Amino acid sequence: MNRWAVAAGVALLAVVGLALLPASRAPLSTGEPATPEALAERRGALIDRLVFTQENDPGRVTGLLETGSHQAFVQGIGSIPVYRRLRDAPGADYDLAYGSSVELTLNPVGPTFRDGRLNPFHVPAIREALHQLVDRDYIAEELYGGLAVPRWLPISTAFPDYARLAETARALELRYAYDPAAAEATIAREMRALGATREAGRWHHRGEPVTLILLIRNDDERRRVGDYLANQLEDIGFAVERRYRNAEEASRLWIAGDPAAGQWHLYTGGWISIVIQRDQAQNFSDFYTPRGRAEPLWQAYAPSPELDALAERLERRDYADWDERQALMARALELAMQDSVRLWLVDRLSVSARASNVSVAADLAGGLAGSALWPYTLRYEGRLGGEMVFGTPGLLTEPWNPIAGSNWIFDRMITRALADPPLLPDPYTGLYRPQRLEHAEVTVAEGVTLTRSLDWLSLERQARIVVPDDAWLGWDAGEGRLVTVGEAHPEAPLTARTRVRLHYEAGYLGQRWHDGSRRSVADLLLPWLLAFERADEASPLFDAAHQPTFEAYRQHFRGWRILSTEPLIIEAYSDQGFPDAETLVAARAPQALPWHTLALGILAERRGELAFSSHQADRRGIDWLNLVAGPSLAILERYLGEARERRYLPFAAALSPWVEEAEIAARYAALDDWVASRGHYWVGDGPFELAAVYPLEGSLVLKRFADFPDRAGKWLALSQAALPELTTQGPLVVNAGDSAEVRLSVTQAGEPYPEAAIEAIYYLLFDGQGRLAGRGEPRPLGQGEWGLTLDAERLAALGAGAHRLEFILTSQRVALPGFASHLFATLPARAEEVGL
Repeated sequence: MNRWAVAAGVALLAVVGLALLPASRAPLSTGEPATPEALAERRGALIDRLVFTQENDPGRVTGLLETGSHQAFVQGIGSIPVYRRLRDAPGADYDLAYGSSVELTLNPVGPTFRDGRLNPFHVPAIREALHQLVDRDYIAEELYGGLAVPRWLPISTAFPDYARLAETARALELRYAYDPAAAEATIAREMRALGATREAGRWHHRGEPVTLILLIRNDDERRRVGDYLANQLEDIGFAVERRYRNAEEASRLWIAGDPAAGQWHLYTGGWISIVIQRDQAQNFSDFYTPRGRAEPLWQAYAPSPELDALAERLERRDYADWDERQALMARALELAMQDSVRLWLVDRLSVSARASNVSVAADLAGGLAGSALWPYTLRYEGRLGGEMVFGTPGLLTEPWNPIAGSNWIFDRMITRALADPPLLPDPYTGLYRPQRLEHAEVTVAEGVTLTRSLDWLSLERQARIVVPDDAWLGWDAGEGRLVTVGEAHPEAPLTARTRVRLHYEAGYLGQRWHDGSRRSVADLLLPWLLAFERADEASPLFDAAHQPTFEAYRQHFRGWRILSTEPLIIEAYSDQGFPDAETLVAARAPQALPWHTLALGILAERRGELAFSSHQADRRGIDWLNLVAGPSLAILERYLGEARERRYLPFAAALSPWVEEAEIAARYAALDDWVASRGHYWVGDGPFELAAVYPLEGSLVLKRFADFPDRAGKWLALSQAALPELTTQGPLVVNAGDSAEVRLSVTQAGEPYPEAAIEAIYYLLFDGQGRLAGRGEPRPLGQGEWGLTLDAERLAALGAGAHRLEFILTSQRVALPGFASHLFATLPARAEEVGL
């Protein structure tokens, strides 16, 4: 049976709520009937008003949904009793998602912290040995009650790469299987090499006990995971200090703090993929190198040269063909396990809790909180307009700014509703679909591995792609001017592996921001210039933590230019590729940001009062820029007055060709009015606008943006995922000399899954020792049935004992692979009876 189907049978997941009821406690409006005429006329969101409030008690979710005080919750629920109440409540419903994971983040600084205390996890061999100290089956089954599956690797068990690399994955999982004795032996050897001694069963260093500080999240099931990990570490001789913290308290230590300060050794981390990751090649850079994030912890990562080089190649998608890509991925998995700055523990099944009369497109990876389409599809069944209240366990956890602000899932869920990107990911396949593009033209050099799945773009191959001399390649911060390809490469033409030509919809430039300003080329150009400025050591905006990410970008970027402004046509060149052409287009399409709000942040950072990133804020001893709350607001008010008076245009040499003098004054006047009425500086262009923020009360309000360009029903066709369900049937015991016939049934909602919708299906055969004994493809039998015959000779080669046959399926309708296992035993041949 599908491993996720097993978890789904007992599992709820996704959303813990918030319970701040409207002051009046009056019933919320559910709008008016959604007649075809009303739907055709309406623009933007399908509801009028949405309130986010803070609620930390998952036990209240079902009751709050049934009373109608809340319409949805945005955090995963791991309690089986809570799930069962939700499942059985007539006024509640839920959506399953598969993109959440739990891991153990390790502090690699060392061998000692700044105060001289030993940090064993500076040693890669000790980090690697921890894999064998952890019983992932126990965590999945006992601590998560079957709502999770074990995970060892940097790639999710629910995404396509795990199916593609199943052979490598299974071998590594066997290598790092639970073996506490082996883990203890390795750790003891390495501890002695560090000068530690074991006295009365406890490790000591320089006469002091080695005490590990385990930072444990106490606001979800990770509290139990942390206690289990602490027990395991204590069993092998460490003293463990258990520090229980909520999300905000923990983030100040593990992600915003200096790891060399030694405030923690281990942290019970959690991640959610907000979209289906069809290609996880980026994960090695993101989680194991300083290029992953700007925060101090990532800057302390020191991967081996081979892992770093492989991660960088995979980030650029620098491989000749698919076979080379798979070989690179397989080797990177091995090296990541050796490095182990984090230990992946389980992948969780998530359930987004909502009222039964509420509909929304929840992402199969990220659920409601991670869905890109939730702002476009949220509605009452059969109704238009009305109000809703969403509960969330965290709100405004970190400062909001669009350059290097909060990365917390619950903050990002809200900011996605305030933005309107050029492309949006399909919540079931992960393939990008156009939102502000009419179409795209993709050209790749010969030898680049790329496929097209959807017909909104074209794909062609070309022997050689030459970048035009007038394309923009960089920004000279010292001289304040754009650098073209022709200037940077005067001797020989610059070539690229890919070219993407983006054709935007008519009138894209000129559509309105929430404050009434009209979008311009400057909104696309300024974020790009700012990326160069923040990487230039001569600039007052220089941020050392930004450099690794920027350098990775520079490795593949080959230039871009604007071919037309009406309609807007942008041409982008790069050496970076992706398996899917749709993903390549999304990676090359610039995200517009309002230049006039960024301008205030630029002024404030240049004057040393605010910083875009937490790293820069900590380094300079100033506040992290927050556009919606806190001390930043008073500082931004001063700079708004100055910018309006001066008619300030950042990087004027580059932006002035695209910004008329009248626009500068109009922008700042519109922002002034916006702040006066809203009380914050977050200006977006999405289907919702940020109407009010109440940080002390723990709530904020979104309202429909009436000037949104799209009709409200544009994305309603994406309503339900066609997940395949796999079951097997075959003998449990096979006698020596016999063959075995195994059948696989593939269905969806009780009906046969169409053979044409199946991308690939194959099996792996493992012997009793867990070794791969063979692979192949079952034969189609029709009506969702597939068959496989294991002949006597093949079974004899396995030897007597218990064996496993595993089926792996990938579908064209959903990106999540399906799994099913069939366990069977082969009996030895019996000696012939002889009469006396």
